[in-house]
Amino acid sequence: MRSLAILMIGLNLPIVFAQKGASVISYFGYDDCIRLENEICEVILCPAAGGRVLVYSRQGENALYAREDEKGYRYDPKKGDQPFMAGGRFDIGPEKIVPRRPELFHGPWEGEITGDRQARLISVKHEATGVQLMRDFTLDESGTRLVCVQTMINISDRETNWCYWSRTLSVGGGICVIPLTDPSKYPNDYVMYGPDSSIMYRPVDEHIYRRDDFLIVDGAPKRPKLGMDSYAGWFGYLTPSNLLFLKKYPTYPERNYNEIAGLTISIWYVENWRGWLSTCELEPIGPKETLQPGEQATFTEEWWLVPHDFPEDSKDLDLETLKRVAEATFD
Repeated sequence: MRSLAILMIGLNLPIVFAQKGASVISYFGYDDCIRLENEICEVILCPAAGGRVLVYSRQGENALYAREDEKGYRYDPKKGDQPFMAGGRFDIGPEKIVPRRPELFHGPWEGEITGDRQARLISVKHEATGVQLMRDFTLDESGTRLVCVQTMINISDRETNWCYWSRTLSVGGGICVIPLTDPSKYPNDYVMYGPDSSIMYRPVDEHIYRRDDFLIVDGAPKRPKLGMDSYAGWFGYLTPSNLLFLKKYPTYPERNYNEIAGLTISIWYVENWRGWLSTCELEPIGPKETLQPGEQATFTEEWWLVPHDFPEDSKDLDLETLKRVAEATFD
């Protein structure tokens, strides 16, 4: 018989049978984190602050960015001191339209172990956006495939029109490799967000360039926030620790992507930003979801961590080999 463990995290804490590869642990200043694990991969979820992923690691190498000064942070609506919130984050948009939502992005979620290497995080019912969010995570029995599903539920009495945003902060100093699809509506295959909320439609930057059918971002650009409209449905980020962080997700060319510039991907890449932050944010974006009261919509990302050598010079990166590695991983 398996040992007993607490599976529900929230106001009620029933005791139920533990599941294989899933447990409640103390980590990073929280007593209610959920760990999913197999022989080579570990995932640690944080219900207490933002319903995010704190660790996504292969053989002990975490691909996510963490900030020690955020350890144990808990949201207090009476205070204005909201931290940056590192780690594997998720959100909704469009970012210039959606109401403020610290209760979703910073606040406490309920956590539940739902099966072997499976967990669910559930947000509060958020009045300003009219939605409640649910996130389901499943780690494969072997390997590093992590399936992340966000469900958006309209709990209001009105129509809602939000979209999915991923806001995963990975370690800094890596190389983004984004397969492109033609035609793009952007002259240089991407846009760059400038000062004063402007969007540059024909940017030029030494750290962003096209090679064959890929857009490469190999360092911090002049302006950190970038947007792409590729429908390839995957991209990779090669970390300096020789891990290829792959993300795969659905795209919908026939649907309305309701960000201002119609993005399907956003990348936010900084080095020593404000003197303390070096990271790359990897952000698939979903299409507009028009939901009537009681309706819901889901968006699924699949993550992998694959060993892959980091080149001394990004120009020497073998894109054909990387593409074959990605395709073999997806199969």
